[in-house]
Amino acid sequence: MRIHADREVCVAAGMCALTAPDLFDQDEDDGRVIVLRSDLTDHDVEAAHEAVELCPSGALRITG
Repeated sequence: MRIHADREVCVAAGMCALTAPDLFDQDEDDGRVIVLRSDLTDHDVEAAHEAVELCPSGALRITG
């Protein structure tokens, strides 16, 4: 499984970085999402799904 972020859709709410700090950070310049690790381990899946659900802009998705 892989996590993808659309930085053009991101509104810099930061829910992803708060929910899954091992997977996401925020750009210091504009606050938009930065994916730290796109390949998900079994340990990451639950947090990744929660981040996708909490993202107010719908900028995140999981594939695979």
